[in-house]
Amino acid sequence: MKRIETSDTKNVRSLRVGEQIRHALSDILSRGDVHDETLASHLVTITEVRMSPDLRHATVFAKPLLGADEEAVLKAMRTHTAYLQREVARRINLKYAAKLKFLGDESFDEGSHIDKLLRDPHVARDLQQDD
Repeated sequence: MKRIETSDTKNVRSLRVGEQIRHALSDILSRGDVHDETLASHLVTITEVRMSPDLRHATVFAKPLLGADEEAVLKAMRTHTAYLQREVARRINLKYAAKLKFLGDESFDEGSHIDKLLRDPHVARDLQQDD
């Protein structure tokens, strides 16, 4: 029986594969499998992996602990992209090995900025007036 692929099943598959890649990368980095001083000296969190619809490209969002040396960490990850792609492909059974692209995760910074704005006395005063 052939499965019918709908946009919903493709989206769920994309999310599932992205999550598998996130776990594989987190495992590789936490074990210290990448022989790089920068990566060895920083705890790196893989916050999200977004897959292209054809599952051939993965955008990996990463953040070092406390945001320290983010550019250096991302550069080190980009330097070892080929190794990381091979390891992910070995751990996850897909038709094609996904090409990895590493970006810094700005969502924490955006969240902090929004929190700071909401705590501003002028905004707090306006919000209390609405109640």
